[in-house]
Amino acid sequence: MTLSKEFVDLAYLVASVLFIYGLKGLSHPRTAVRGNLLGALGMLIAIVVTLFEGDIVDYRTIFIGFVIGGAIGAILAIKIKMTAMPQLVGLYNGFGGGASVLVAGAALLEVLSKAQAGDAASAALLNNPEFTISTAASGIIGAVTFWGSLVAFGKLQGLVTEKPVRYTGEQIVKILILAGALFFAYMIVVRPEITTNYWYMVAIASVLGVLLVVPIGGADMPVVIALLNSYSGLAAAATGFVLMNNVLIIAGSLVGASGVILTNIMCKAMNRSLLNVLFGGFGEVQETEKEGDIYAGKVKATSPEEVAMLLESARRVVIVPGYGMAVAQAQHAVRDLFNLLESKGVTVEFAIHPVAGRMPGHMNVLLAEADIPYDKLKEMDEINPQMEQVDVAIVLGANDVVNPLAKTDPNSPIAGMPIIEVDKAKTVVVIKRSLSPGFAGIPNPLFAMDNTLMLFGDGKQMVQEIINALKEG
Repeated sequence: MTLSKEFVDLAYLVASVLFIYGLKGLSHPRTAVRGNLLGALGMLIAIVVTLFEGDIVDYRTIFIGFVIGGAIGAILAIKIKMTAMPQLVGLYNGFGGGASVLVAGAALLEVLSKAQAGDAASAALLNNPEFTISTAASGIIGAVTFWGSLVAFGKLQGLVTEKPVRYTGEQIVKILILAGALFFAYMIVVRPEITTNYWYMVAIASVLGVLLVVPIGGADMPVVIALLNSYSGLAAAATGFVLMNNVLIIAGSLVGASGVILTNIMCKAMNRSLLNVLFGGFGEVQETEKEGDIYAGKVKATSPEEVAMLLESARRVVIVPGYGMAVAQAQHAVRDLFNLLESKGVTVEFAIHPVAGRMPGHMNVLLAEADIPYDKLKEMDEINPQMEQVDVAIVLGANDVVNPLAKTDPNSPIAGMPIIEVDKAKTVVVIKRSLSPGFAGIPNPLFAMDNTLMLFGDGKQMVQEIINALKEG
């Protein structure tokens, strides 16, 4: 069955509108589920219409792929922990880029085969710069996305070191590799019949993808995830031009644009440029002579019982979650602490830094999973002016995003980065395993301030012991 062009265009228009409304819904937690469903409905319409648009489709192969892919997706959706969501998102970005590489390459081979068989339309398409340039763009961007995402996944999963891997002349090496990929891209445009050029280009771009992400530290992963998401969209849009599929162009453009916007938001939250993220090596361990001076004799350890006493007399508490909360899987214990304090008449809020965790919105996702009310999540700009009225600020697994050196030391790697100003609270309780630095590799003077108490231990265990002490009290 072949659908009319008019019906296909109308269906693609409906799918595109659903994509746009889906993205709009994702902009707020209250409408995120509906937005996700609208986007999924739009994709379902696009897929079904595309299957019936052409004359020849191997439905058996498609069904097998659907069953296998659907099974993998369902298993991941059920089994994956919320704490592992960043690496899953990174992996999905990579799959999108890899699919673009394979689809564009298959399209090139198909068109070349038909042209050699005497098909005039395919021969004309093979000499069309729009087709060949789009094929090259899809191959380069897709390969960079796939391998860059795999490295990001490895860093987040702990399979690859989360610290930046730097070497002498790395920028020159990357420029030379990019030049090599662009050379073969040019050869695809002028000599598309030599299909090996495409795979040479993909191989070189794959190396570039690895080298682009390896030097980036774990603290920059939210920016990298957003950027790779944008890359996957751009690769999909380029593939849309290869296949002359309007809905793929629109969907890829939406993903690419939203990824760029999100990347820009992340960079502003860190007060850094995108070039600085890509080439600055944030996360490299800094050798410092000040650490001893900052901590020596000034750090005050506390106990869960003492923290419980502070909370008993508090009227307003702010909890600042970080990646340590995710690692300790403490979000449900935090919810129990939240419920207990609220039942005692204490106002409890959560201060969310835009780049806390390992992906955009990581802390929001974890707290939402634990059924923390959305209106209790306060953005950094909203909570900072009120921090002086906070009786107790609990920092749970966060480090760089609360480090006062961002405001006081112009030579610090995080200089100028907006932070959550917990140091202004009347009492600060930092729940942390040790005094080890964050990914910026620098000490945190907050730990040695007069109004700070350090509660050393596993985040989940310490929160649970605080709850037990409150109940006993």
